[in-house]
Amino acid sequence: MGISENARCKGCVDFFTTDSSKNAGNTLCINEYFWTVWRKKGAQDLCIGFSEVPLFIERTIQMNENTKQLLAMFEESLAKADSSESLEQLRVEFLGKKGHIAALMSQLKSVPNEEKKAFGQAVNEVKQEIEKKLADAHADIVKKEEQKLIDSAEDYDVTLPMDIDMGSYHPITVIQREVEEIFRTMGFTIEDFSEIVDDFNCFEALNIPKHHPARDMQDTYYLSSGQLLKTHTSAAQNSIMKKYGAPLRAVFPGRCFRNESTDACHENTFFQMEGIMIDEDISISNLIYFMKTMLSEVFGQDVNVRLRPGFFPFVEPGFELDIQCLICGGDGCPSCKNSGWLELCPCGMIHPNVLNYGGIDTEKYTGFAFGLGLTRLAMMKYGIKDIRVLNSGNLKSLSQFIGK
Repeated sequence: MGISENARCKGCVDFFTTDSSKNAGNTLCINEYFWTVWRKKGAQDLCIGFSEVPLFIERTIQMNENTKQLLAMFEESLAKADSSESLEQLRVEFLGKKGHIAALMSQLKSVPNEEKKAFGQAVNEVKQEIEKKLADAHADIVKKEEQKLIDSAEDYDVTLPMDIDMGSYHPITVIQREVEEIFRTMGFTIEDFSEIVDDFNCFEALNIPKHHPARDMQDTYYLSSGQLLKTHTSAAQNSIMKKYGAPLRAVFPGRCFRNESTDACHENTFFQMEGIMIDEDISISNLIYFMKTMLSEVFGQDVNVRLRPGFFPFVEPGFELDIQCLICGGDGCPSCKNSGWLELCPCGMIHPNVLNYGGIDTEKYTGFAFGLGLTRLAMMKYGIKDIRVLNSGNLKSLSQFIGK
């Protein structure tokens, strides 16, 4: 006949009941243990449950002794820890994969099933207490180490004279901002554009279709994605036209890249400023006026310029605007290839195909475009004879432009 839990003998209940207040330190009272055995094995094996009670008590007492000893050992080691490094060693010793807590948990497999829960809870309580004490100790040690660092800091005399040497903007940055301001006063919008572009914007939208010989004029850096590093600031023309429509006045400076051999007047990384003006009845005369005005403002004097025919697929007619070399005064030097003139600004009237790509009505509007070499302009303004100086990162060379 089966025995229900509610029909237990009162004498048995009184004999086995030892709750946590009467059995301090034990995580499982004897009554819970006995009835766990009874439920699993049945009333017919009740005697087996009685026979296991002494072993249960012995294991419980031993487990409590082990955890107490472990905590005592930890606290003794913790009292000696005086640095973040020693705390880390202590953490590994007790909480690491091969630490004391892991060793205790490895004993779980030999514990009877009805005791596993109590055993695991006891080990976790010890683990949590160790973690808390480690965290508190770490916070205290960090605070002490910071204070020690502050106390050991070198004293200095605040009345000593300070180093007032200052850096400066890069010469190209200085000239770019100056030119931007000049064009802003003439009603131009200042725009920016990505250095990584697609083939359409860099070539096709500028009337340079695939396999066109004009692409050979620019040694292009292609990326594995199919995109490329822009070879000229003209790559922004199509996007700017679509953004603003007509009439339009805009300049957009930027860095350009070409696979060129470097020398005194050539670099593989350089800066340009593209400018476009689109409106009714725009002509070459407008182009010459704006360029002369800008150059006179930059150099603070009248400058000699010349226009000579040049081919660029995105303008028709196309020109090369040259400035008389201000380094040699037109006598000839390596910067101007001993010609007395420096190529500064490819320009011309925007080709109708380019206007059409940009959504501009070619029956109503015309416009001009120019690509101003900011790098060359900086060389002229500051008398820099070798273009490679500008990308050298040589502070001794570049610092001379402070205040200019």
